[in-house]
Amino acid sequence: MRYGIQFPPIGAGLRRDSRRLALRLLALLLFALTPDSASAQENPYRVKAAFLRNFAHYVGWPSQALPDNGSPWCIGILGPDPFGEILDDTLRGRSEQGRGFRIVRAERLAELPLCQLVYIGYTEASQRRQALAELRNKPVLTVGDAPEFLTEGGVIGFIVDERVGMNINLDQARAVSLTIQTKMLEVSSGVLFNGALRRMR
Repeated sequence: MRYGIQFPPIGAGLRRDSRRLALRLLALLLFALTPDSASAQENPYRVKAAFLRNFAHYVGWPSQALPDNGSPWCIGILGPDPFGEILDDTLRGRSEQGRGFRIVRAERLAELPLCQLVYIGYTEASQRRQALAELRNKPVLTVGDAPEFLTEGGVIGFIVDERVGMNINLDQARAVSLTIQTKMLEVSSGVLFNGALRRMR
């Protein structure tokens, strides 16, 4: 099911049963993402790399944004690469929906080929905003770490505390025809929807 989630009014708390269900779904999703669960105590980038791999399972792209049958998913790392060999090790020999993975690293957006997912590693806000502005109308899943990432136009922003979590900009996802499964929305910390951030947990 996609986009089936019903958001409570802003300021209203989730019912106890809904909260328990969300926590159960979170555990299931996180254990599916990485055998070490989603603990950030060891190396959060190992967990983030597992998230990037699984986004290819939980997110849908319009057909024109996908490579030819059998071609790998393209994950672009734009700017400084915080993953190092972790991402390569995580994706080596893995596949989603019958496609392997290809990683491309670039300092400038113009140097990237067509990618379905772009992790934006810029720490400078101006660089990050410029890249997001250029990608704003393209069916690309943009992912980043900056606290302002969603309000700048990114689709998924990572959060790191005791565990690695995420906020999702559903408005931007819909604007570029990306579909995000309800399960993924329910286990996020927050969803930006109709211009307002709804807290999910």
